Amino acid sequence: MSTITGLTRGGSQWTPAFVTALNQNNCIGCGRCFKVCPRDVFELIDRDDLDLDDDDDFDDEFDEAPGMVMNLKNVMDCIGCESCSRVCPKGCLSHEPQPLAA
Repeated sequence: MSTITGLTRGGSQWTPAFVTALNQNNCIGCGRCFKVCPRDVFELIDRDDLDLDDDDDFDDEFDEAPGMVMNLKNVMDCIGCESCSRVCPKGCLSHEPQPLAA
């Protein structure tokens, strides 16, 4: 099965890895992925609207946005740059190359 590939400006082959999942249990609602995304893939939503496991064992320096969590709004708009994963302090995002459309 062939996957989607592209070329860099320099002519090197590149395989984008598109966002496939977001772990909302680990998300701290910082909005970094939303800010860095060049497309309309994410949205910040009220944590109370979700049925999440609130047993958070993390003790870190990141301040959680009160009552907010990131959500995948439009995964089909993802271009596979993985910028969101590079800035996520909790490693909440999963990415995979995708097959070519038939």
